[in-house]
Amino acid sequence: MNDSTAGAPGWRLHRNAFGRLALVDEQGLEHVGVVPVRAFPIGAPDEGLSLLGSDGHELVWVDRLAELPADLRALLTEELAQREFTPVIQRIRAVSTFSTPSTWQVDTDRGATSFVLRSEDDIRRLEDQALLILASHGVTFAVRDRLALDAHSRRLLDRFL
Repeated sequence: MNDSTAGAPGWRLHRNAFGRLALVDEQGLEHVGVVPVRAFPIGAPDEGLSLLGSDGHELVWVDRLAELPADLRALLTEELAQREFTPVIQRIRAVSTFSTPSTWQVDTDRGATSFVLRSEDDIRRLEDQALLILASHGVTFAVRDRLALDAHSRRLLDRFL
């Protein structure tokens, strides 16, 4: 085991010498390449977390991140941040055309960028006016509340909804 070791009832989680997440289960077996996956990443990001083995099977279920020891919570939060890259759109500056495919110029919480929207079907409506927009290069952008966007952004977005 290597530097970041954290404990929880019956299992332990740490980074191995290669920086990969490893879980030691209740039987003492080490599973390398563990992947944390949020059950509800938008609606309840801190509730329902599954730790999956390299074969994709669930090894551990965590009801709430807040209930874990601080060092374990920090390790999982760090891993999730590396794995989950979902910039939040704060403003839509321009779209190249109101048909698809179209190039969008946006400001996000991670800076200004552009992406290609292949189809209106790549915009997924969620509850509470939230949206997920899948760009052609595979990055998913989030709009937390489309009604909270400025009027110009709402007008552009409404042409695609």
